[in-house]
Amino acid sequence: MKKVEALIRKTKFDEVKEALLDADIEWFSYYDVRGIGKTRQERIYRGVVYDTSYIERTLLTIVVRDVNVERTVGAILKTAWTGEVGDGRIFISPVDDSVRIRTGERGDISLYDAVEK
Repeated sequence: MKKVEALIRKTKFDEVKEALLDADIEWFSYYDVRGIGKTRQERIYRGVVYDTSYIERTLLTIVVRDVNVERTVGAILKTAWTGEVGDGRIFISPVDDSVRIRTGERGDISLYDAVEK
């Protein structure tokens, strides 16, 4: 199992959510976050100067089976990309175990249904 954490533009959340659902990734958590980046770049929109290091972000946290990692990352990359500074980051880390509280099931089976996804 792997944990995929993605920091994306808040404006891209709905597109990424739909792409994940289309890729059969049915469950994830998300949080609205802010952060500071190394790159400093200003954009002017309708006469107002914006610092791109303060663009609102959404942090997605997704735990998936190993076979679904590339599908998950691909869905995020495809829909979160704008080609501009501040598109975000994806972090992938191992998960040692998972337990479904309701049933006590452990491991991959606790993530979704008994059917392999």
